[in-house]
Amino acid sequence: MKVSIPNSRSLLVTTVLYCKFYRQHYLTNNNLTTLFSKYVDKTNVSSWNSVIADLARSGDCVEALRAFSCMRKLSLIPNRSTFPCAIKSCSALFDLRSGKQAHQQALVFGLESDLFVSSSLIDMYSKCGELRDARELFDEIPQRNVVSWTSMITGYVQNDDAHEALSLFKELLVEESENEGDGKGFIDSVAMVSVLSACSRVTGKGITEGVHGFVVKRGLVGDLGVGNTLMDAYAKSGELGVSRKVFDGMAEKDTVSWNSLIVMYAQNGFSAEALEVFNAMFKNGDLSYNAVTLSAVLLACANSGALQMGKCIHDQVIKMGLEENVFVGTSLIDMYSKCGRVEMARKAFDHMKEKNVKSWTAMIAGYGMQGQATEALEVLYEMIRVGIKPNYITFVSILTACSHAGLVKEGWHWFNSMNHEFGVEPGVEHYACMVDLLGHTGHLSEAYDLIKGMKVKPDSVVWGSLLGACRIHKNVELAEISARKLFELDPSNYGYYVLLLNIYADAGMWGDVERMRILMKNSGMVKPPGFSLVELKGKVHKFLVGDREHPEQEKIYEYLEKLTTKLQEFGYIPNMTSVLHDINEEEKEMTLRVHSEKLAVAFGILYSAPGTTIQVIKNLRVCGDCHTVIKLISKIVNREIVVRDSKRFHHFRKGLCSCGDYL
Repeated sequence: MKVSIPNSRSLLVTTVLYCKFYRQHYLTNNNLTTLFSKYVDKTNVSSWNSVIADLARSGDCVEALRAFSCMRKLSLIPNRSTFPCAIKSCSALFDLRSGKQAHQQALVFGLESDLFVSSSLIDMYSKCGELRDARELFDEIPQRNVVSWTSMITGYVQNDDAHEALSLFKELLVEESENEGDGKGFIDSVAMVSVLSACSRVTGKGITEGVHGFVVKRGLVGDLGVGNTLMDAYAKSGELGVSRKVFDGMAEKDTVSWNSLIVMYAQNGFSAEALEVFNAMFKNGDLSYNAVTLSAVLLACANSGALQMGKCIHDQVIKMGLEENVFVGTSLIDMYSKCGRVEMARKAFDHMKEKNVKSWTAMIAGYGMQGQATEALEVLYEMIRVGIKPNYITFVSILTACSHAGLVKEGWHWFNSMNHEFGVEPGVEHYACMVDLLGHTGHLSEAYDLIKGMKVKPDSVVWGSLLGACRIHKNVELAEISARKLFELDPSNYGYYVLLLNIYADAGMWGDVERMRILMKNSGMVKPPGFSLVELKGKVHKFLVGDREHPEQEKIYEYLEKLTTKLQEFGYIPNMTSVLHDINEEEKEMTLRVHSEKLAVAFGILYSAPGTTIQVIKNLRVCGDCHTVIKLISKIVNREIVVRDSKRFHHFRKGLCSCGDYL
C-alpha cells in the first residue's frame, strides 16, 4: 500500500508525519528503513535527523537505530543533531555495543567534544554501568555546561555511588564560583533534582539541609521536581516532619507529591497519617491517583489492620481496572494477609494473570503468618514448577512458615536447599528463622550449634530467638550465654533483661533476680509501651496497657469485669508468669486484667455487630495469659477473634487457637 504525501508540506513535517503513520499501520509488517528510503530525501541529513528524533521520542528506539544505520549506509555525514537521539536510543536499550559504535563515529566526525553529544555519551555509558568510561569522557570535555555536569552526577546516582555524586557537585560549585564573573552561574532545577536524589541515598546528617539551603538561595525551591525530590530526601533520612513541612509549603503539587507523602507515612508505620493524606488527596478533585497511590494506601491498611478501608481500596482498584496490575495485586495479597484474611489474599493472587517473585513470596508469607505451613509449601512448589526462582525473601518467608508450624524436617530441607539448588546464600534472617524453629521445638543445643557455625555474624534477632526458647524450655545456661551477647549488641533493649529475669525467677534463682532488677533500675531503661489496635467502622482505635484515655473506657472496664466473672466460671486462673516477678500477686493480677489486647477485644465485642469477627493488631507478642483469656472469650461470646502480634496470627474460635498454643 502506498501512502499519499501532500506536496504542499515541507520535507521535515512530511517525514515526521510519515513516521507516525508508519508506526500506526505498518510497524509489524514492513521494514522501516526500506520505507524511509522511498519517502525521505536520501540526501537530506535534516530529514533523517527528524526521523531518528521522532522515533526516539516515541520510544521506538530499535527503529531509531535502524534509521541511523540506514542513513550511514547512504554515506551521509551525521551532524551534531544526529548523534544525541541515536545515542539516547542506545541508552534506553542499554545497548553498550551500539553506543560504543556511535561514540566511534562521533570521534571520526570530530563531534565527541560537542556538549550535547558528549552529555548523551556520558548518559549512555552511565546507564550501561560503564562509569569509568563516562567519567573519562566527562573529564576530557574542555568547557562543560550544566547538561554535562548533570549527566555525570545522575550517572553516579543511578549506579549507587551517591557520595561521588555529591563530591562532583562540590566541584561544580567551585567551577561555578570561579566563572561567576562571566555570568556562567548555570546550576538549574534539573541538576538539583539529581543532587537531592544523591542526598536521599546517603546517611550523613545535615547534607540534605545544606543542599536545601542552597536550593532556597538560588530560588529553585518553587520547582515541582525539586520539591518532590526534597521531600523524598528528608523522608529517607528519617526527617518525616521536615518532609511534611516541605510538602505543605509547596505552591504546586502533583500526583507524585501526594504519592511521596503517602508512601513516606506508610513505609514508616504511620498508617493513620497515610490514610489521612489519601483522604485529603481524594477530596482534591483535580488530582488523579494511580497504582502507586493505591499500593501505598494498601500498605497502610496492612500495617494498621484496617480491613474495611482495605476493602474500599480494593473496590477502587476494580473500578480502575488495576486488579491485574502486578504491583497493586501484590499489595492486595499483603493487605489481606496482614489483616488475617488469607482466603481473600488467595483470591487476589489467583486473579492476577501476571505474577512476579514478589507476588509469589507475598502469598507464601501470607500463609506462613497464619500458621498454614502446608499451604505455604504448596505455593512454593507451584512457584518453582512455573519457573519463578525463589529469592532471599522467599526463603525467609518459607522458613518463617516452617517455624510457626514447628516443621523441623521441612525447615532443614529448605535451609540446606536454598544455596545448593537455588544459589541463595543463607543470611542472618534465615539463621534467625532456623534458631527460632529449633528453639521452640526443644532442640536448644542444635540451635546453639547452628549459631556457632554461622557464616555471618549473628545479630540480636538470632540471639533473641534463642533466649526466648530458653524461657520456654527453662534452660538457664544457654539463656545466660544468649543474654550476654544481647547485652553487648543491644544494651538498651528492656525486653532482654525482663526475659532473663523471668528465667531466673522460674528457676528459683532469687539472688540473680534481685541483681537483674537492680541492674535494670540503675540503667534507667524504660519498657516500650505495648499497644493494640482495633478497627471499627473504618476508624482504628488504639489501646495502651491500663488505658484510661478512650472515650468509652468506663463501659470497656465494666464489660471486662463481667467477662472476668464468666472466665472464672470456666476455671480460668491468671497466668502470673506473664508479668514481672518483682511485683506482688495482687498487682500482677490487676496488671494482667488491663493488658492492651484485652481492652481492644472488649471494645470490639461491645461496639461491633453480633457474629462479626474482631480484628486486633498487637505491637508486641501476645502474652500467655492474654492468649488463654481470648481463647475462652471466643467461646463465651461465640465470636471469632483474630489477633496479629509481632510474631504471627492467632485465630481464636470456640475456645481454640489456630496456633495450637504454639506461642
